[in-house]
Amino acid sequence: MAFRFAAPLWQWRARTDAWWFVTVPPDLSDELAELPLPPRGFGSIKVVVTIGATTWSTSVFPSDEQRGYVLPVKRAVRHAEGIADGATVDVVLDPVR
Repeated sequence: MAFRFAAPLWQWRARTDAWWFVTVPPDLSDELAELPLPPRGFGSIKVVVTIGATTWSTSVFPSDEQRGYVLPVKRAVRHAEGIADGATVDVVLDPVR
C-alpha cells in the first residue's frame, strides 16, 4: 500500500548539523500509525520512498512538533531532483512490511 502526497521541504537545525525533511500529512500519518508493523526504535517505520526519478529505503519518524511522521530527505536526493528549501515535493511512500 503506497501513500502519495505533496508537501514542502523544510530544514531542521541541530547544533551545527542541518537535516532536511518532508512532513507526512496528518491523515496519512494516522494511517501509518495504524499499520500492523513490527515495532522499531523511536517509533520509526521502514519505508521505500520515491521522489521524482529517485527511489531509496529509509524510515519515517514520529514528530510531536510536526504532528505526524517526518521523512528525512538526504542530500543526494535533493541534488538529483533539484529540490530547494521550501519546494513542494511529490512523494510516494511505501511502508516495508
